[in-house]
Amino acid sequence: NGGGNSTAYRFFKNTPGSKLQLTKRVLQPGAAIGYHLQEDEEIYYILSGTGEMQMNGKAFAVKAGDAVMTMPGNYHGLAQTGKEPLVVIINYQKK
Repeated sequence: NGGGNSTAYRFFKNTPGSKLQLTKRVLQPGAAIGYHLQEDEEIYYILSGTGEMQMNGKAFAVKAGDAVMTMPGNYHGLAQTGKEPLVVIINYQKK
């Protein structure tokens, strides 16, 4: 599930009273966020690079400037596909 080399930079993780978290994720060539079931709304915004998003069994290309929203009950994953790292901002509810 997933794999490869990636780095996550978390923002607002320890903000009292906030239910939201923002993460900048950098996926190196060949890296992926594994296909998984989404429990809450989540937004992916692609800053740079290219990738392939899988959602509910369908795959589509993503690139800089694209935004994807996943809803509770959706299955999804994201794989880096280009020569440059895939940099994505992810906004979601803290657990």
